[in-house]
Amino acid sequence: MSDFLKSRLITLGGKGKTRALSIGADAPVSIQTMWKSPLVGADIHDIARKLSLLEQLGCDIVRFAVPDSASASLLCQLAEVTSMPLVADIHFDWRLALACMDGNVAKIRINPGNIGSEDRIAAVVKKAQDTHTALRIGVNSGSLPKDLQARVNDAINAGKDINQARAHALVEAASREVEFFDQLSFTTFLVSMKASSVQETVYSNEEFARKFNHPLHLGVTEAGPLIAGVVKSTLAFSSLLTRGIGSTVRVSLSDNLENEVIAAREILSECGLRKGGVRIVSCPRCGRDGFDVHGFVSRWQRELYSLNKNITVAVMGCIVNGPGEGKHADIGITGAGSEVVIFRHGEIVRRVSTKDGYTETDNAFRQELEKL
Repeated sequence: MSDFLKSRLITLGGKGKTRALSIGADAPVSIQTMWKSPLVGADIHDIARKLSLLEQLGCDIVRFAVPDSASASLLCQLAEVTSMPLVADIHFDWRLALACMDGNVAKIRINPGNIGSEDRIAAVVKKAQDTHTALRIGVNSGSLPKDLQARVNDAINAGKDINQARAHALVEAASREVEFFDQLSFTTFLVSMKASSVQETVYSNEEFARKFNHPLHLGVTEAGPLIAGVVKSTLAFSSLLTRGIGSTVRVSLSDNLENEVIAAREILSECGLRKGGVRIVSCPRCGRDGFDVHGFVSRWQRELYSLNKNITVAVMGCIVNGPGEGKHADIGITGAGSEVVIFRHGEIVRRVSTKDGYTETDNAFRQELEKL
């Protein structure tokens, strides 16, 4: 029997146009990303359109940095024109959290390490109760309370495991805030303990899940560029999610929003926690290459992942890996000498001459895809 507590269920959103989202308990693990640019100076309706595209890719929640009152006002405006649950990321100024709750913002993330006194946190909690807004206690290893940071330093000087020491400190910081929220009789909240180390992330979330049943948001912060970030997130998430720890995830990358969402989707799928949707299998290319696999995947990835269909698409470089090894695919494409071959479950259904360029190839593939 697992020694980890099953998280309880909370609901965020559901105000105005914002759709309600269940988190925790037996609800599906949700995918989050964070907007990469400032709200100030942006076109709100253009952002709403892009949020719709992210939702098609599988994104459930999007977080926005709110560093000033202008950003808070714009986030409230955005929440009026999109159904996507939005999260305000608040640091230092507790009044910005209050301002965001004047609109339909679904959740507020506060960092207790820099938000200020308990009176300020209590004011945020009181308004969250009044407006039925969810909160996230977002503890970060870079902004621990001074006494906990001193404890970490002492442990390191004593030769103890640095990851264990920091993990204990993260859990202690989160525990203090949980206790304070309990005193205020507020229960609609999640907790996250962010670190840039995989081991620290795993240790802290394990320890917390043994003590509390509050939903956990998982993330390896500052995980790095695409490859490094995906590797770290995969190792941390798979270790936790397969044991029932974690209710929401964000793959933090120095890359675009779409890749954060797709990476999270793939991790959840491989952990058996997200069913259906398009699955892309593609070969890495080699000296037998007869088809530009990389170019095709680059052009089609976003569109394919946006399809609400439970299909497998194979993109292969040559006839060796084409209809034969890709015969399990609902649709596939590969090169064969002077032709590009499109197949379904190993049976060739169309041939296109390579002299026509990729436009004709793409058109033919789209036509065959639509037949599915």
